[in-house]
Amino acid sequence: MISVQGLNKTIQDKAILKEINVDINKGRLTSIIGPNGAGKSTLLSAITRLIDFEDGGIEIENKSISDYKSNELAKKLSILKQSNHTELNITVEQLVNFGRFPYSKGHLKQEDKEQVEYALELLQLKEIRHRYLKTLSGGQRQRAYVAMTIAQDTDYILLDEPLNNLDMKHSVQIMQTLRQLAKSLNKTIVVVIHDINFASCYSDDIIALKDGEVIKASTKDDVIQCDTLRELYEMEVQIEQIRGQRICIYFDELTTDQELSLVESV
Repeated sequence: MISVQGLNKTIQDKAILKEINVDINKGRLTSIIGPNGAGKSTLLSAITRLIDFEDGGIEIENKSISDYKSNELAKKLSILKQSNHTELNITVEQLVNFGRFPYSKGHLKQEDKEQVEYALELLQLKEIRHRYLKTLSGGQRQRAYVAMTIAQDTDYILLDEPLNNLDMKHSVQIMQTLRQLAKSLNKTIVVVIHDINFASCYSDDIIALKDGEVIKASTKDDVIQCDTLRELYEMEVQIEQIRGQRICIYFDELTTDQELSLVESV
């Protein structure tokens, strides 16, 4: 379990995280949702020790993250950051190989190769394994980075907006893969995600953040409620039950005044 206790983070005199207290349960898929600027990516970065924080604490399996050696933490926890970019002229397979660095130190053993093969297969990348990253579409590149993270074979996998640049088919594929990892292999998956319907359909638990504070953290059905989403996004969200899933409907027709305003602005 990941336990976050009284976490505060300030950047340039602005409070980004305020007294965050959440537990992320092991072997489950947890989504972090909320509007832009809510502190979602900052929370993920704090958990993975990419940034420092002023006060509070973070524990992984009852051990403070500050007590983990870097290589030990890299074997326990992996992260896919929101912005992935490399200037290296490398192939998909070479990128995924990087996920094994905490174990191989650049010299792949048989076990490392097997994990790379598993990740390539899981993300359906075998056919383009020898393609160079610079020749790929944004979606293909994103899947390659997800594969690299999965190849690291950690108990805890944290992904910051893993559906960036992905079309509907591959977004579904990624979320199904993450569900499979949590359910079948007891991986603890944490994703920052903007699509609340993906969060609703694929998550076990949801953490809702707004202005650096936890609005609600509970099971997905407890969080996907009209009043919670209204507070979170400051808009009306209708919820329909479809095939056992809570589906959020958050579009509406323009009023006459809105239509006139749009016409006048053209």
